[in-house]
Amino acid sequence: MSRKRIIFCDFDGTITVNDNIVAIMKHFQPPGWDRLVEQVLAKSISIREGVGRMFALLPTSRKQEVVDYAINNVVIRPGFKELLAYCKDNEIEFYVTSGGIDFFVYPVLSEFDIPKDHIYCNGSDFSGSHIEILWPHSCDEHCHNDCGMCKTAIIRGYSPEAYERILIGDSVTDFEGAKLVETVFARSILVDLCKDLGLNYYAFEDFHDIIKQLEELKVK
Repeated sequence: MSRKRIIFCDFDGTITVNDNIVAIMKHFQPPGWDRLVEQVLAKSISIREGVGRMFALLPTSRKQEVVDYAINNVVIRPGFKELLAYCKDNEIEFYVTSGGIDFFVYPVLSEFDIPKDHIYCNGSDFSGSHIEILWPHSCDEHCHNDCGMCKTAIIRGYSPEAYERILIGDSVTDFEGAKLVETVFARSILVDLCKDLGLNYYAFEDFHDIIKQLEELKVK
């Protein structure tokens, strides 16, 4: 019996052209945000700690500004709608596994045919004086990286015996997941990680590249 294909796709910098968290911080410039980004990328602090501390720099009095900026400045990478159609036609399960935040992930993806329970991301609370990030999908007992939104915990829910697991991503939030799956579609710094570890990966620029490669893999 052949395995069912399943895709775990990153959001920021993958589905979207830009990294929305970094874009928000660059736009609103809360003091100290840039140092936190550097620490996350250098892995001197966890993703959960870094993202939580970044948003805690923004007062909730600016909620509407932050939400509007996050939603209105998103650019979707070419071919995304076509990839979703391809997955539907070929019975490939598609999940969004995002380290992004609900207040921009859900509105941006609302125009696409993705069930809400197929979208994993972090939450947010605007009830206090500053934005608080919530972590409904934190690490399981197998992960100790304090991911925030733990992609490996989600991937482990689908056994390699039953599923051919495919990850699409670009950055530090995808590193651990890339080590688990059978196939990686990578761009940006994720390409370097895949090269260094000898992972089974294909570089891509847009989702049309991924559709083409999936077709080639299907006939092998």
